[in-house]
Amino acid sequence: MKILFTGGGTGGHVFPIVAIARETRRLYPKKDLEFYYLGPKEDFASILLAQEDFKIKTIVSGKIRRYFDLKNFTDIIFKIPFGFLQSFFIMAGMKPDLVFSKGGSGSIAVTSAARVLRIPVFVHESDVVPGLSNQTTSKWAKKIFTSFEKTEYFNPEKTTLIGNPIRSEILNGDKEKAVEIFGLTLEKPIFLVMGGSQGAETVNDFVLDIINGLLKNYEVIHVTGRSNFTEVKNEAQVVMEKDLDKYYHPVAFLDEEQTKHAYKAADMIISRSGSGSIFEIAAVGKPSILVPLPSAAGNHQSKNAYAYSENGACMVIEQENLTINFFMENIQLLFLNPEKLEQMRQSALAFAKPLAARSAAREILEFLMLE
Repeated sequence: MKILFTGGGTGGHVFPIVAIARETRRLYPKKDLEFYYLGPKEDFASILLAQEDFKIKTIVSGKIRRYFDLKNFTDIIFKIPFGFLQSFFIMAGMKPDLVFSKGGSGSIAVTSAARVLRIPVFVHESDVVPGLSNQTTSKWAKKIFTSFEKTEYFNPEKTTLIGNPIRSEILNGDKEKAVEIFGLTLEKPIFLVMGGSQGAETVNDFVLDIINGLLKNYEVIHVTGRSNFTEVKNEAQVVMEKDLDKYYHPVAFLDEEQTKHAYKAADMIISRSGSGSIFEIAAVGKPSILVPLPSAAGNHQSKNAYAYSENGACMVIEQENLTINFFMENIQLLFLNPEKLEQMRQSALAFAKPLAARSAAREILEFLMLE
């Protein structure tokens, strides 16, 4: 039984693939199950999926942008067709039983080749606003899974709401382990600040702007992004009052082990509003402040954030409104109102769909068993 996954190489695409693969193995532990990944060459995806025993193949990846860019011409004329040919010949030799697409750059070449080869395709869409790849693939997909109830565009007859697949392992954090890993004092409420794979610089700059005011009342785990870590850490040492440095814990990137313990320790999470982040925050039941990435395609991060905020699970602050006074006043009001924080926790848990990965895995296996 061969299942081929495809999608962009970012965490938002790769982590759900990992979650679905793990649940598929739990439901079907036989040794004849093989996982493949076919998509653009990305070190992050290759390393992570190789650890999950995926066989990895890469193709040339093109991107169709929703704005004018000369790169559109080279991608549409050369890269996407070449990626399609690569995908066609790889899959013709591999003969996968099913292709599962997470969308994103490179996936359209794979799913188009699957269509020609008559290989069934399943799609999962993370966001309220589907990407162009998933919009196109949905026309011939056998099954479409969505994360949000109000997801736009898709044919409802082929669509099933399951949530965004998360790794169940991140639900098993330990606060004492977090103390060891990050050097926490536990003397103050703990903020976990995450900038995401894109747009981290704006969040990092804002944290540096408010760092002294924030650390006077809170302890901070600050995920800066790998490329920003040294610069942010050095600048923080310059601007931070020395008696506050024990409350500031910068880290470049959280691996799975660190993630689950950081989530467990956090009293409040500040994050971008990619679907993966939202559904992890919801599953661990943490109050959050979401700052949508303004440049996200189709404004999907803003729509994700407001869809999540409807039942009171989070506060949404648009990036243009992310000012020092406005932010500090709002978090002070929240922490002066424990009932409000508890309501946010309960609303987050009510929104969560921690079994999304298992739901997708079950539907994949049921489909393949009937074929």
